[in-house]
Amino acid sequence: MSQFDVVIRGGTVVTASDSFMADVGIRSGKIVAVTENLDDGAKTIDACGLMVMPGGIDSHVHLAQPAFGGPTMADGFETGTRSAIAGDNTTVIPFALQPRGASLRGSVVDYHEEADGQSFCDYGFHLIITDPTPSVLAQELPALVDDGYTSFKVFRTYDDMALNDRQLLEVFSCARNCRALVMVDCEGYDAIKFMTERLEAAGSKAPYYHAVSRPESVEREATHRAISHAELTDVPIMVVHVSGREAMEQIRWAQNRGLKIYGETCPRTSL
Repeated sequence: MSQFDVVIRGGTVVTASDSFMADVGIRSGKIVAVTENLDDGAKTIDACGLMVMPGGIDSHVHLAQPAFGGPTMADGFETGTRSAIAGDNTTVIPFALQPRGASLRGSVVDYHEEADGQSFCDYGFHLIITDPTPSVLAQELPALVDDGYTSFKVFRTYDDMALNDRQLLEVFSCARNCRALVMVDCEGYDAIKFMTERLEAAGSKAPYYHAVSRPESVEREATHRAISHAELTDVPIMVVHVSGREAMEQIRWAQNRGLKIYGETCPRTSL
């Protein structure tokens, strides 16, 4: 009987630091050997001429999530994770959204029901907090972090999701106590509403004006404000889908001061 369940033979193994020719031995779902000339496994895969590398982790996806305005996003766990596998991603981390007025724990349970039996790859959940009530911050969120949901997202815009400064500080403080990571969507809610209303009044409603309603200053200001709150509460944060140089410069400024501020890029095509 072979000592390996699967042997991947003759490929170019790619790691975080190097690439080299080797065989890969797998037992009980884990890689247990990376070397030359392994014996055949119960199953042997010929990888000659191919690269053997870890599957990707897409840490920011939205699946089976209600979109703004009511409808559910087109991709659920079945289609979304099938696409992930086709693109060599073997783990995805979508967001369990707490609708305002709903239990955070109940939202996670409901989201698991969307995923159960539908996913083609491994997955975990970030949380989205839209209603940081005292019970959520004192009971539900700490308990969920203990259960392994160690990252959550908050928004600075959108009517049914935006948190004000006090709410943001309360969430950051809770994250500090729980040793969790906060992901922040940094756009200035009031500035966007102001610009949007002016554009609508002028009849400027074409898709092009979506970008006009969100100049770089809107992202820069919200990013700086989130960084300031993170500094005050001593909590690490990740500014998600950074799309402008000015917001990036705020993040670099914070990092140069020794703050634990991270950024996620968001490449876009021009309108």
